[in-house]
Amino acid sequence: MRWLFLLSGGIRRRQSWLVTALLFSSTASTAAAGLTFDEALSTALRESAEVQAEAASVSAARQAEGPADALPDPILILGLDNVPIEGSDRYSLSRDFMTMQRVGVTQRFPNRSKLKARASVASHQVGLAESSAASTRLMVLRQTAQAWIARHSLEQQLQLLNQLIEENRLLEQAVKARLSSGQGSALESVAPRQEHARLLNRRDMLEAQRHQAIAQLTRWTGESGQRAVSGSAPEFMIDPAGLLAKLHAHPELEMARQQTRVASAAVDEARAAKKPDWALTLAYMDREDFSDMAMLQVNIDLPLFSGSRQSPRIASAEAERLASASRAEAVRREHESMLHSQLAYYERTERVLSRQTDILLPLAEEKVALATAAWRAGKGSLADVIQARSELLDASLAVIELTAERDQTAAALHFTYVHHATMDEEENHAH
Repeated sequence: MRWLFLLSGGIRRRQSWLVTALLFSSTASTAAAGLTFDEALSTALRESAEVQAEAASVSAARQAEGPADALPDPILILGLDNVPIEGSDRYSLSRDFMTMQRVGVTQRFPNRSKLKARASVASHQVGLAESSAASTRLMVLRQTAQAWIARHSLEQQLQLLNQLIEENRLLEQAVKARLSSGQGSALESVAPRQEHARLLNRRDMLEAQRHQAIAQLTRWTGESGQRAVSGSAPEFMIDPAGLLAKLHAHPELEMARQQTRVASAAVDEARAAKKPDWALTLAYMDREDFSDMAMLQVNIDLPLFSGSRQSPRIASAEAERLASASRAEAVRREHESMLHSQLAYYERTERVLSRQTDILLPLAEEKVALATAAWRAGKGSLADVIQARSELLDASLAVIELTAERDQTAAALHFTYVHHATMDEEENHAH
C-alpha cells in the first residue's frame, strides 16, 4: 500500500492506489452479480408505476378515438297515443279508433363539421397521451440514471475511505514502532487515533448517503435497487448544438403543442354548434280493432339564439386556445433556458474536474510525499503528515464527486433532450 512505501522511502509517482481507486470501482465478484447501468434502466421502465399508468392512458385515448365521430345511439320509442280518459271508453286501449300503441326509433344526425371536430379532438388526445407517456418515460430514465450514478459514486468513495482507514492503522503502527525505537515523541501517538475517529465519522456520513441512494434507486427499480452496482458510469456524448437543434421535438413541448391542437379542435366543435343537427324518427302504431299506422318524422335544430348560446361558447373555446398557445410558448422558453443552464453547468463541471484531476490531486500527492519524507528525516511534524494526508483524501474524494456530478448532469441532458431513442437503443447505448 502507498503508505508503507512512503514510510519506507519508496515513493511511486502517480501510480498509487489513489489513481487505481479512481479508475476501478468494483471487485470481480460484485461485477458478476451487481446491477449494471443498462439493467437499472430497463428494470425501471418495466417496474415503474408511472410508465404503466401512462401506457394505460394511451390505450384509453386510442380506444376513445374510434367512436369519437360515430353517430349517437338510436333512441327506442314506446308509447300509447290518444288514450281516452273520460266517458264510457276511458282508459280503454281498443274501443276508440284513435288509440294506438306506438313503437319506433329515433336517430340523431349531428352535422358533419361537428363530427369532424370531435374526431380531431380525439386524435389529438391520443397524441397528447403519447407525448405524456414519452415524457414520463424520459423522467423515469433520467431519475434512475442519476440514482445509479449517485450510488456508484458513493460506493467508490467508501471503498477509498476504507482503504485509508486501513492505512491509517498501519501509520499508527509505524508511529508506535518509532516511539519504541526512541524516535519521535509520545504526542505523535495521538494524531493517528484522532485521524482514525475523523475517518470513521466521514465513513458514517457516506454510509448514510449510500443508504439514501439505495432507497432512491429502489424507488425506480424495485428490489433490484438493493443489489450492489457494477460496471462503470456511461459516457454520454454531449453535443450542445445538436441538443439545441432537437429541442423542438422534446415530448413536453409536443405535449404543449398537442394541447393547443385539442383546444383548436374544440373551437371548431363550438363553431359547428351553429349548424343545425337533425333527427329522423320512424314509428309503428298498432290499433287493435282498426288498421295499423306508420309515422315518419324529421326534427331539425334551430340555433336561432346563437348570440346568447353558441357565440359565448365559441369565445370561451377561442380564449382557451390562446391560453394553450401561450402556455406552449412558455414551456418552450423554459426548456430553452433550462438547456442553456444545464449545458453551462456541465461545461463548468468538466473544467473543474480537469483541474482537480490534473493539478490539485497530483499536488496533494506531492505534498504527502514531502511531508512524510520530512517527518522521517526528523525535519517535520506528524501533524503535517496528517494534514497533508487529509488534503489528499479531500482531493481524491473531490475527483469522484465531480465525476459523478458531471455524469449526472450528462445523464440529465441525455434523458431530457435526446428523446428520439427507442427502448432497444437505450438498452444498448454505447458506454
